[in-house]
Amino acid sequence: MSEEKIAVIARVTGRVQGVSFRAWTQAEAQRRGLTGWVRNETDGSVTTLLCGPKYHVELMIELLHDGPKGAWVSGITTDTVQLPEECARFEIKR
Repeated sequence: MSEEKIAVIARVTGRVQGVSFRAWTQAEAQRRGLTGWVRNETDGSVTTLLCGPKYHVELMIELLHDGPKGAWVSGITTDTVQLPEECARFEIKR
C-alpha cells in the first residue's frame, strides 16, 4: 500500500531572498523525493508547491521554518491544494 500523496502551497516570509532559499528548497525537496516548484515573490517572500507523500511534505514544511544558512524565517502559511497532474519534477521558477 502506498502512502497518500498530497500537494501543499507554502508561503515563507522573513529574510528569505538573497540567501539561496530557492536552491536550498529545491535540493531539500529533491532529497525527499518531492516534486513541485519554488519562486520569489515581489513582496520579498518565497512561495513553494510541494507534492509527494504526506509524511515527506510535512517534514519539508518543518524544514522551511529554518531554511538555509543566512535565512531568517518569520512565518509560514500553508494551504493544501489539489494534486496537480504536471507535478513531475522540482523546479525553480523565475
